Amino acid sequence: MNILALETSTEYCSVALWRNGVVHARCELAGQKHSEMLMGMVDALLHEADCGLHEVDGIAFGKGPGSFTGVRIASGVAQGLALGLQREIVGVCTLLALAQASGKQRVLAVLDARMSELYLAAYELREGEWQESIAPCLCNAEHAPMLVGAGWHGVGSGFAVAGEALQTRYAGLLDSVDAGAVPQAAAVAALAVTEFAGGRALDAAQALPLYLRDKVALKTCER
Repeated sequence: MNILALETSTEYCSVALWRNGVVHARCELAGQKHSEMLMGMVDALLHEADCGLHEVDGIAFGKGPGSFTGVRIASGVAQGLALGLQREIVGVCTLLALAQASGKQRVLAVLDARMSELYLAAYELREGEWQESIAPCLCNAEHAPMLVGAGWHGVGSGFAVAGEALQTRYAGLLDSVDAGAVPQAAAVAALAVTEFAGGRALDAAQALPLYLRDKVALKTCER
């Protein structure tokens, strides 16, 4: 099975190809240039893996939450490729992708949502499968949903912008933190493989982004 994955929900742009258990991946700091870089990275990745686009069996993408524009780019390109190739598609939550890449068993994934808010979720790995302890939500650090039990690993840019407040909120519950981690296409691909194998992939038109927020900027008076 060959699964092509795209992830553009942060300032990084990443692509990955899961090819019969071997993962080829590329990641670059894109800033605001995801739309200019993405297809070139896909072409380079497929060339590196010696895989033609027609050999791709399914498309996966980081569906958010994250940058509004970035999430739309990954979603739109993934849907376009899936439609053109007549393949099915899987959207993977970016917070779950953070958990997958962490290598930990109990993960609090937090991304900077701007406007003094956070995208947050918590996951536990049980018998090889991720279980939601806190469903993806939009919140501020001071009123974030409470974790149950200790031994959690914090990951994501939310800890870079609200680390002190999160440490206070979850005092005694966090064993470690990686504030520099970003969602990566390699993790998206690994998670999507299970969805494809389980028959849970969707028609391209049915794969929708996960925004969690309709309002994407503060008004002048609010700033």
